[in-house]
Formats: sequence, C-alpha cells, structure tokens
Amino acid sequence: MSIAEAQGDVRRLYAGGFYGQLVSGAVWLVAAAVATWVSPPAAVATLFFGGVLIFPVTTLVIRLSGRPASLPAGHPMAALAMQIAFTVPIGLVVVVAMLAGHVELFFPASMVIVGAHYLPFVFLYGMRLFAVLSGTMVVIGFLLLFWLPVPFAFGGWFTGVLLVILAFPLRAAAHSLDDTTSSRGR
Repeated sequence: MSIAEAQGDVRRLYAGGFYGQLVSGAVWLVAAAVATWVSPPAAVATLFFGGVLIFPVTTLVIRLSGRPASLPAGHPMAALAMQIAFTVPIGLVVVVAMLAGHVELFFPASMVIVGAHYLPFVFLYGMRLFAVLSGTMVVIGFLLLFWLPVPFAFGGWFTGVLLVILAFPLRAAAHSLDDTTSSRGR
C-alpha cells in the first residue's frame, strides 16, 4: 500500500476529520461555557477530561453514522493515529502542572498544545488544511499567552468555534482529494 492510498483510507474513514473536529469543538465550547458560568478550575477539568474522551466519542459518532469506525488491523496509519491521539492528554498534564497561580494561561497554553498536535495530521490525512488549523491555534494561543490579555474563557470560545467551522471545509477537502484521486486512477 502506498502512502497516498493509506492517507486516502484515513480521509475516507474519518471524513477528513469532520467528526473529530465537531466533537473536539463541542468539548472546547462546553469547557468555555463552564469557564464563563461556573469557574476556571471546573473549565480546566472539563477540557482535560472531555479531551480524553474525544477519540472514543468520535468513534461512537462515526459508528452511529453507519460508517466503519476504525482502520483495519495492520493498517500503516493506525499506529500513527493512536500516537497522535495520546499527545494531547500528555501535553495537557504539563499545562495543568504549570498553572500554579496562573489559571488565565490555561486556554492559550492548551491551544498551543492542541494546535501542535494537529501538525502531524497533515501527513496522516494528506491534507494541508490541517496546517492552517494547527498554525491558527498555535499563533493565536501564543498571542493570547504573551500579548493579548483577554477574559479567561476567550481562548476556549475561539477554539471551539474554529474547530466546528473548520470541520466543514476539512470534510469538503477530503471529498475533493478523494474525487481527484479516484478520477486519476480510472
């Protein structure tokens, strides 16, 4: 199997990341809502534990949509997908550890960690649009960390909306790439 074929399998299975982006966006929006109306510590717990559930919930949503929910055993991209999935909870442990007295840094630091985690998706899916998502989250996260004082929940709201909005062009780009690839193979 070629790399392009393996990437096509990932794009088709996960609809270009569509389901995962919607689930991730929902988790960030819930965490932002908790930050806005409950408390910053509750928002930290919400994003951390919600983030741990993103992959299983995404898998459930994919199954409910009637699609296969995992790559076949031995697929060359399966291990990479799993490794990428584990980077965020590990990174968020570091973010939580650094918060001592600086809870306002939580969402921006989480944006940088999660944004960086999207960079290998460019290869995993064979889609450059993930570089745009990654870069946007990292750059805005850095700006919020160092130069733009904003209310605590702002980074959560921004990221949640960004993920939900970008889910749709990611799905469209995946369909377009697959259509182009399949028409070349004819």
